[in-house]
Amino acid sequence: MSDSEEVFNGITKGPNISYPVLTPNLKGLESAIKNGAKEVAVFSAASEEFNMRNIRKSIDESLEIYKDVVKQALAAKLKVRGYVSCVLGCPYTGNILASKVADVAKKLYDMGCYEISLGDTIGTGNPRSTQEMINAVKNYIPISALAVHFHDTYGQALSNILTALNMGVSVVDSSVAGMGGCPYAKGATGNVATEDVLYMLHGMNIHTGIDLDKVVDIGNWITQVIGKENRSKSGVALTRKRQASTKS
Repeated sequence: MSDSEEVFNGITKGPNISYPVLTPNLKGLESAIKNGAKEVAVFSAASEEFNMRNIRKSIDESLEIYKDVVKQALAAKLKVRGYVSCVLGCPYTGNILASKVADVAKKLYDMGCYEISLGDTIGTGNPRSTQEMINAVKNYIPISALAVHFHDTYGQALSNILTALNMGVSVVDSSVAGMGGCPYAKGATGNVATEDVLYMLHGMNIHTGIDLDKVVDIGNWITQVIGKENRSKSGVALTRKRQASTKS
């Protein structure tokens, strides 16, 4: 995160688009405010071991810090989004209790986070565990204030997203070309590809306001720039379809 200020200021910002900044402490919040951020994010986990390895704080210690971060962010008229990692499994301790996810999510929501993103950091979740987890969380937080964030390590992300959608969740985190991962979750792949989510949603006649073809172009471009494999099945398939059409 040492170059986050440079990245934020290097972005050409468009209208009606949010550019949230990760703020793990008050120093990060001060930097975000100084650089004109309108939204910030705080993050904890439903796993003690993962939280310790990720931010070197217990869950309770991290939440205590975030109380001040959220309070000052709201006082500065910033929106705050909360994240909970390892909601469906931990790389160190295995299964995670849905009640633990609900407890952490509720504490972040009660602080003033307008939305809580529930992250399957290692991608081990399935539709059944997704449903059980969301059912536990929605006892304390309105479904309209929940988002889902699925990594696609085991190829379950789209089925889990569909499960969440059918339960009333309408916000999905994703990454172009399925980029990303986590240094503290060995073997975990990136977040579900934006192209794959859009292909599914558009096929279900769900309006997103996003041009899938343009996202495919971006996925092809960025993976070439950084020299990484494009992990979007839809992106790769649509690109091949275009190439075949051009040749014919």
